[in-house]
Amino acid sequence: MPIEMITPPNPPPLAPYSAATKAGGFIYVSGTVASGPRGEVLAVGDAREQARLVIESIKATIEAGGGTLKSVVFNQIFLKDLKDYTAFNEVYREYWTDHRPARYCIQAELVRPEFLVEIATTAYVGP
Repeated sequence: MPIEMITPPNPPPLAPYSAATKAGGFIYVSGTVASGPRGEVLAVGDAREQARLVIESIKATIEAGGGTLKSVVFNQIFLKDLKDYTAFNEVYREYWTDHRPARYCIQAELVRPEFLVEIATTAYVGP
């Protein structure tokens, strides 16, 4: 089974991994955070805006692989602080209304202390 690296229009990862890979009809999007083109943290202190930036980045990545947000089957959500859970869900509901992927959400230390939200995503786009 061939594995395709997906290069989205958003900033590339700063570490040695692909933003996403496509294999067997699935797109696997790496953990995505609210970072700018030079690795700077965006929307510092604002979980709602970071959630929006993260989901928009995931959307662009999936679209680069031939899918849409309706292709998403699973989200792995990491919040720095669960006090942001309600705010995060308010933004999440804007993107996934009638189509609701499976997911989990846990509290975790993220790669930089200014990151409040990280999401890794799996989408199905067919063979």
